[in-house]
Amino acid sequence: MLVPFKMAGRRSVRRAVLASSAAVVCSGSVVTSDAAWAAATSRHHAAAAQRNAQTSSRPASAGRPTVQPHRPADHVVSAKTETVMVKASPNRRNGGGGMIRLETAPHAVQTVTKQFIEMRSPTSTALDLIQNLPSVSVSRPDSAGMQGGMIQTRGLTDLDMGLLIDNAPAAAAKYLAENIDSENLDSVSLTPGSSGTDLPVMSAAGGVLEEKSHAAAHKFGGLMDFSYGTNNLSREFVRLESGEIGNSGIRSYVSFSNTHARSWMGSGINGRRHIDFGLQKDWDNGSNAKLFLSWNNADFTIDNYPTEQEFYSYKHTGVGYGRNSNASSANYWKNNNDHWNQIFLTAPVHIVLPARLSLDIQPYFNFGQGWDAAPGGYNAAGQSQTNFFLQNDTKRVGAVAKLNYEIDRHNVFSVGYWYENNYTDQSYPSGSTRADGTPASPWVYYKTTHPYEQNAGYEIHSIFVQDTAKYLQDRLVIHAGFKFVMSNSWTSDPYNRYSKNTTEPLPQLSIGYDIDKHSQIYINASGDYRQPSAVDMGWLPTSSNFLKNQYSIKEELGYRYHDDYIMADLSLFNYNVTNRIVNQYIGMNSFLPISIGNQTMRGFDFSISGRPIHGFSPYASVEYLHATQDSNVMDPYSNTLLHSKGSQAVMAPRVTANFGLSYTYRGFFSNATVHYTGPQSVSVAGDQRMPGYVTDTLSFGYHFKPFFFAKSPTVRLNFANLTGSIVRTGAMGVVYSRHDANSQLVWSGSQAAYTGYGNSFMVEPRFNMTGTVSTSF
Repeated sequence: MLVPFKMAGRRSVRRAVLASSAAVVCSGSVVTSDAAWAAATSRHHAAAAQRNAQTSSRPASAGRPTVQPHRPADHVVSAKTETVMVKASPNRRNGGGGMIRLETAPHAVQTVTKQFIEMRSPTSTALDLIQNLPSVSVSRPDSAGMQGGMIQTRGLTDLDMGLLIDNAPAAAAKYLAENIDSENLDSVSLTPGSSGTDLPVMSAAGGVLEEKSHAAAHKFGGLMDFSYGTNNLSREFVRLESGEIGNSGIRSYVSFSNTHARSWMGSGINGRRHIDFGLQKDWDNGSNAKLFLSWNNADFTIDNYPTEQEFYSYKHTGVGYGRNSNASSANYWKNNNDHWNQIFLTAPVHIVLPARLSLDIQPYFNFGQGWDAAPGGYNAAGQSQTNFFLQNDTKRVGAVAKLNYEIDRHNVFSVGYWYENNYTDQSYPSGSTRADGTPASPWVYYKTTHPYEQNAGYEIHSIFVQDTAKYLQDRLVIHAGFKFVMSNSWTSDPYNRYSKNTTEPLPQLSIGYDIDKHSQIYINASGDYRQPSAVDMGWLPTSSNFLKNQYSIKEELGYRYHDDYIMADLSLFNYNVTNRIVNQYIGMNSFLPISIGNQTMRGFDFSISGRPIHGFSPYASVEYLHATQDSNVMDPYSNTLLHSKGSQAVMAPRVTANFGLSYTYRGFFSNATVHYTGPQSVSVAGDQRMPGYVTDTLSFGYHFKPFFFAKSPTVRLNFANLTGSIVRTGAMGVVYSRHDANSQLVWSGSQAAYTGYGNSFMVEPRFNMTGTVSTSF
């Protein structure tokens, strides 16, 4: 984070405003009126002006503010020591019931806030929460929040994005549920066009998805909720807050959730256990430290994603494509499952130093271990076999260090260093399936059969500089940055090891200007790149032929407007991408990265929302995208040149649109959303397309008055796919042509075969409902 401008002075002003506002409330009451806040602020400014007039002849040093004792920002102590709570309206920056937030950054930012998050089901992942933002189209494989899903944004995908929790790299979108429980999310933001120069992101051509974790409370308490829903969903969650521990100023929380559900398509039982832990400490001089740690254990059925033919068979005849309960079948759900443990840790620290200096240090660590099971046919003795994909371990460790210098009251300059080491070690043992059709532990076969083993990874060293300048009473903001990335990638097996060194220059320039108190314009230009991840490289044959890095040059031009009635945001964008990397789905949650040449994407995002009017808060957004393939591509499977130049780029729908409406009245609240994604190409040849589709959600509930220990007893119901639509919401990856011989690996009886039926797809889960009872305490 940047060094705050004149932070000490602003704290003094805020304390004085809070103190003066105590005169307009009774002891212990809450001020939520913006008029009351404005009146208190006006009185403070008038008093300050009078004091300044009386002391204008003093030496400059005589008027320096004294350091005040540290207190939480929303508490003051009156002369009689009564505690007075003073709050500005929490929703002044929100529109559409929290589906949009007033932004001021000189680049596109789209955010959903706590107000919206608290109306949705606790099973929601970040992908569920952002699915109505203008720049995205989201696909989800299940309705219980056990898995993540896939994102399409401005003609790119989540593989091109930086996915972060508290500015630290997190799990891939397909497994986003591993990261954090929704109750511990304060906000989810998408910056579709750029990534911060100081962020530890590599694949950020598609921008950054940022999850902000819960800030530990100052008082002892907690939160608990219980959910039950369709597909035998049951979920329990509890969070305990320590409050400030003694006089240390340290506060923390720990939460636990347990989720159980049946697969919505076919047979299968899925389970998830999750722990989040947070720790925070603030110092009077502005320094702070925070720690977030999570552990996730998942055991779920690997979905069978349908081809186009399988989807239409299900839609028209009702014949499903999911797993079954036949223990002798190759499609038996207990022999097509995933077991995974994941640990995530980040610990950002901000230290205020003398001489206008400050230091930011953020270490982070990810560790995962687990395995997938799949039928493996029969051995020579006629015994049924199970093949395992054994992820011995996958690790990511890194740190960002940044030194900030406040040159003057206009400029903050930063210089920093980013290091990351990413590593995956995987092997492929096989062994006899048990008599009941379930797999044995793969670790036994790993130790006894010494299977083929492959590992891959990369090491990044990066230096960066940036400067943020504010002029014209902070109405003009200029941010310039440059990051230089040096990477060493490698892949090896028992016989060979290959490595490659690459460098990437990543410039960025953003300029924002407040035309008046209602309007802002901005321009933003940057360069970003993507190299195959360690897991991607683990699926490639060990070879010296590495894929070239993908590189993107992006420009944005934006306009924002807000007043007492509406908030509007318009962003025009242009992307030029070279060496485009996409993933081809090859079955069983496995992907193969391929390069498809160059692409151009240009279009606009527009969103608008209303401030609450008689309790109603409307929201609407739309994106128009013109994305083209700029290269002809060689199909290695058919050995033919695909004349794809000038055609619609893959997974880049022309139009996406959203509408939302929130309503609150006293304790009652509700929210309804509708999303539309237009038709899109899912093959480079353009010979396979996916039609447009519509999805919808509905939420409503009631906040009851406090009762005994329950401070906020609440009931809510959440519905998705109300119309029961049977639609495909996204392709699992990209194929060269729908006629490729190895589009997807499937099992027929005991033998594996490639269908040659083109792409595989995610399907919108059928109508589902979740009921939740919750309260803080």
